[in-house]
Amino acid sequence: MAKQTKPAKEDAYDSSQIQVLEGLEPVRKRPGMYIGGTGLEGLHHLIKEIADNSVDEAIAGHATELHVVLQADGGVKVTDNGRGIPVDIVGKTGKSGLETVLTVLHAGGKFGGGGYKVSSGLHGVGSSVVNALSTKLHAEIRKDGYVYRQDYERGVPLTPIKKGEKTTESGTTIIFHPDDTIFPEITFDYQWVVDYLRHQAYLTKGLRTDVHDERTGQRYGFYFEGGIRSYVKHLNLGKEVVDDDVFYVEKEVSGSGVEIAMQYAESYTETVKAFANNVYNPDGGTHMTGFRAALTRVVNDYARKNGLLKEKEENLTGEDTREGLTAVILVKLPDPQFEGQTKNKLGNPEVRGYVEQVVGEYLNYYMEEHPAVGRKIVGKALLAARARKAARAARDNIIRKGVLEGSGLPGKLADCSNKNPADSELYIVEGDSAGGSAKGGRDSKSQAILPLRGKVLNVERARLDRMLGNNEIVTLIKALGVGIEEQFNMDGLRYHRIIIMTDADVDGSHITTLLLTFFFRFMKPIIDGGYLYLAKPPLFELVKPGRKSSIFIYDEDELEKVLTERIEARRKEGLKVEATDDRIKQAGFMEQKRYKGLGEMDAEQLFETTMNPEQRVLVQVRVNDAEKSDAIFNKLMGTEVELRKNFIQTHAKFVKDLDV
Repeated sequence: MAKQTKPAKEDAYDSSQIQVLEGLEPVRKRPGMYIGGTGLEGLHHLIKEIADNSVDEAIAGHATELHVVLQADGGVKVTDNGRGIPVDIVGKTGKSGLETVLTVLHAGGKFGGGGYKVSSGLHGVGSSVVNALSTKLHAEIRKDGYVYRQDYERGVPLTPIKKGEKTTESGTTIIFHPDDTIFPEITFDYQWVVDYLRHQAYLTKGLRTDVHDERTGQRYGFYFEGGIRSYVKHLNLGKEVVDDDVFYVEKEVSGSGVEIAMQYAESYTETVKAFANNVYNPDGGTHMTGFRAALTRVVNDYARKNGLLKEKEENLTGEDTREGLTAVILVKLPDPQFEGQTKNKLGNPEVRGYVEQVVGEYLNYYMEEHPAVGRKIVGKALLAARARKAARAARDNIIRKGVLEGSGLPGKLADCSNKNPADSELYIVEGDSAGGSAKGGRDSKSQAILPLRGKVLNVERARLDRMLGNNEIVTLIKALGVGIEEQFNMDGLRYHRIIIMTDADVDGSHITTLLLTFFFRFMKPIIDGGYLYLAKPPLFELVKPGRKSSIFIYDEDELEKVLTERIEARRKEGLKVEATDDRIKQAGFMEQKRYKGLGEMDAEQLFETTMNPEQRVLVQVRVNDAEKSDAIFNKLMGTEVELRKNFIQTHAKFVKDLDV
């Protein structure tokens, strides 16, 4: 453990800075109010609540290390080398600072009492909530030359705080075991911890993080000297960048910190991540607004000044200047104001001015000092502007033809009679053959069928103008009813189940990936709303003797299980099971059929196996990690062949049921 020098008086952290707002009673009764739920997301939120306190120590300049151990007994150990939670008595509670923080809701050093100038926690509920929702919690504080310990059970202290041996170190260790009467599943995900610690290391320069999984022996650690510069490089990994250099600025304005890193890539998508006090704000906020306003102004001013935009030409739009941009915005504020408990959006009005001032000044300097990069940025924005105008013309053209708007639906769409989206579903089917079977077997009241001919356009390599020239994409947009880009509106969604149904072969998998790319890049709210599914057609049919109905099997594992169970059942019934290698006959079936395409099934079979709500298998499409999903789509569908080759080689061993 790294040694900690004694803090200066103004940095002192003692019990005078612990402020108490109210008690702890409601936590075990309504845990969802404090951690969002008791599923896996809520379970992992416990780690975040404890580890965020260590990160706050690092932000304040008092810690350089954060260690997480997933213990073999199911517990989690979080250790830092910060100042250590105060152990002296808090006047208002008569308890030690440690016991107050761990047992009293809304008690902590983050309410303006001087303990922290900047912190990610706002409400002081983190440590006490974790304590309340754990069967046992052990706290070990290294502070003022001694080690202090205390144990708890479901939020209740078992003993007073005990002063132990001498130490030259400082810091806090918390070990907790989640309560299995609160959480249905108490197994922590190693990869979640890895991803969390990676982000904290990116966002906190000088912080070394690591995780050790005692259950498997796995270890991983992070340290990024470049901070968010390294983060931008990570986000652009595998993309062709406009310039290898990353623009970076860090500046304090009126007591708040503004840190920006950005780099352009030769892609059409924008990736801008905004953080306030290391908390990710997916819906942006005032820091994002200030950044965008300054970026648009600086790029336009540079283009005018250098004659890249003529006097009569209109200004580049914000959308033009952000095409292909990857940026990380990090602000550190003494009093962040978020919209709602989830902290999705930053609301401090003054922050817009801070960010706009810093970006406006320093990005202008950067482009003046790096004219080659400046011209590339403007050149990329000019291409985006031309594409935008071409897309507008293409959109206006197809709107005039009634393709995207109006009452008419695509001719190839076999719509359902039900007009209530909640009771309607759309099957996107590969090819006319399968489309014919699907139309013949469907429930026409609730199931619509849209057959697509050939492979869908790879939108990862195409701008909107090219997309709107592709018949299959336009047909799909029209059938869904939500529009595209600035016309996109979820209120128009005509079906609350959109089901991609393709063959179980290489071509079918490719078409599925192309469609998933389209939905992820241009219709992500449909995925976020839980409306997108993949149909899982059967791979095998086990044919029974006589006229009895067949059994349909959906994967290799299920096939093996069914055959084993049938053979064992026949033996128990006293039936003769021939000693043969043919397990199909041993199990009492006439034959096994292997399906490669949906068109091999007649309409009745396709409905019963893949479309009948009572027995079909659907897989809901979810985006658990947008950052990882973005990287995977870039690897699979982008222009870098080597990345795609490496991805396929790495994951080939996990592929099942591949038909070549």
